Amino acid sequence: WNFPILLAARKIAPALACGNAIVVKPPEEASLSTLALARVATEAGLPPGLLNVVTGLGEEAGEALEKHPSDAKIAFTGGTDTGKLIMRNAAATLKRVTLELGGKSPNIILADSDVVTAAKAAVSAAFYNQGELCTSGSRLLVQRSIHDEVVDIVAEGARALVVGNPLEASTQVGPLVSAPHRDRVQSYVQSGLSEGADRVAGGSHPGPGFYVRPTVFTRVSPEMTIAREEIFGPVLSVLSFDDLDECARIANATEYGLAAGIWTRDIGKAHALAARLHAGTVWINTYNRFDAAVPYGGVKQSGFGRENGRAVLDEYTECKTVWVGL
Repeated sequence: WNFPILLAARKIAPALACGNAIVVKPPEEASLSTLALARVATEAGLPPGLLNVVTGLGEEAGEALEKHPSDAKIAFTGGTDTGKLIMRNAAATLKRVTLELGGKSPNIILADSDVVTAAKAAVSAAFYNQGELCTSGSRLLVQRSIHDEVVDIVAEGARALVVGNPLEASTQVGPLVSAPHRDRVQSYVQSGLSEGADRVAGGSHPGPGFYVRPTVFTRVSPEMTIAREEIFGPVLSVLSFDDLDECARIANATEYGLAAGIWTRDIGKAHALAARLHAGTVWINTYNRFDAAVPYGGVKQSGFGRENGRAVLDEYTECKTVWVGL
């Protein structure tokens, strides 16, 4: 529901390009944009029956699609628990499944980086779209020698972000998707405090609405809940490390493997570390860059299969071998 048109288009376009009809079940929190996209496609001349939209709850409309014997393949973007349920439902008819699921992405700042640039970018990596982003750089791993400098910049940047009405041009952080999700995010803030992390920015509720201020925690250990579980909100955990071995160990100490970031002036060191990270995408001296030509997806409990690029076409076709005897 965070980018409903984008997420729908990533599946609709390659499916149609490979000659398939598709049924889209948009999220119940954000169905209208997908319905509008289908209307535009019809007006553009797409033949009837190729693009279909079925709205409803996941446990009703979604489950019916997952179990229907005529569906050949399921492509899903969403939470890991829901992805596991979809796999179970699809197993009854041995449907092919691709899953783009959750993340707890490490954004790593090494001491030899441009520290100010990296720290400012970490603010955007963590709080873009209110942190409602599966690739959010929600774990900031900082080499110990620059830890305090980075934390000062990140905390100042978080406090400076304008929280408010998303229709206002000045707003940088809008409301979360719903009241239950806001309450869930707030529960993680309380968890961080109760487990001994230090809150150096955010956490308060700015008036009515589904808002959470960008929140930064330091003195976070890898075992803490806020360092392990996907929050999907504006909450950043800062962890420190001494050397690359410790860095890689902390970065990979998660059930997820969607994305990661590395900030350093040493490109050789960056590639060596990138090779050690369990992630489908690794950004070096940048973060949250995407291109329709570049494959995108995760490993471990962030899912499997790829969207975008040449790789996605293999997800929507079947390989057939035909022998002809002469």
